[in-house]
Amino acid sequence: MPSRQPDTEPCRKFLTNIEYMPMNYFAVLLILLICTAGIYAQDDDDLPIQDNSFLIEEAYNQEAGVIQHINTFKRMRNGDWEYTFTEEIPVISQKHQFSFIIPVQNAGNGTGVGDIALNYRYQLVSNKKTAVAPRFSVLLPTGDEKRDRGAGGVGLQFNLPVSYQFSRRFVSHTNAGFTYTPRAKNTLGERARTTDLNLGQSLVWLAAKRFNVLFETVWNNTETVTGFRQTERENEVLINPGVRWAIDFSNGLQIVPGVAVPFGVGPSRGERGIFFYLSFEHPIKKKS
Repeated sequence: MPSRQPDTEPCRKFLTNIEYMPMNYFAVLLILLICTAGIYAQDDDDLPIQDNSFLIEEAYNQEAGVIQHINTFKRMRNGDWEYTFTEEIPVISQKHQFSFIIPVQNAGNGTGVGDIALNYRYQLVSNKKTAVAPRFSVLLPTGDEKRDRGAGGVGLQFNLPVSYQFSRRFVSHTNAGFTYTPRAKNTLGERARTTDLNLGQSLVWLAAKRFNVLFETVWNNTETVTGFRQTERENEVLINPGVRWAIDFSNGLQIVPGVAVPFGVGPSRGERGIFFYLSFEHPIKKKS
């Protein structure tokens, strides 16, 4: 079935004026669905999208010989924004995966690089229904803690993503993890030990082979240094509905754009923003 070309003018006007709109997020998501629904064509011979979610980690390692470059951009209503670049590389086989994440942040104290993450993931389980891929990370103190862009010390992180396919149309992804920083530092140079916790759950509707609707919920419990060996805990709860679609090329390249509208509930009530996602996945070697 040939794809229809959508009228992009309403989408362009919407994105141009989004900063000034009073956001009803269900209405926003409906507009995004209308803007994107016409740009994909369904092909029954293709595999469904198995890409990263936006705020939730999916438990699918990269296939051997396939590399992925992931870009994300999140901007909140107060003007704070963060861009991340992630490179995912299989090591020998799909069992082992190395990746790194480089964040660039702007949170009122100028723009700069945050703490870089080096990640190793092991594909513990992978079958038609279930995937499990525990991740171990080292967070390098590359961000300037004086400008609130880093923890001020080396951090260790563990995350357990579990993916489960309920049916042909619905897949869930569950995350649980923690970050431990033995010598975190605040803007005044005071040090303390911190432990952050994270939980997340997403439901993905496989509306078509190349088009997904996502609904994510994330809870973060973070510890910040308030004095010498003194810390304070904060909670954040975000809901993040969005869509993503895939564009496949004959040379093996797959481009996956996505957009979502995060907003806070409970302790994070009043927070809202917009989130963009763009990944490029392709074989390391060109097809002959």
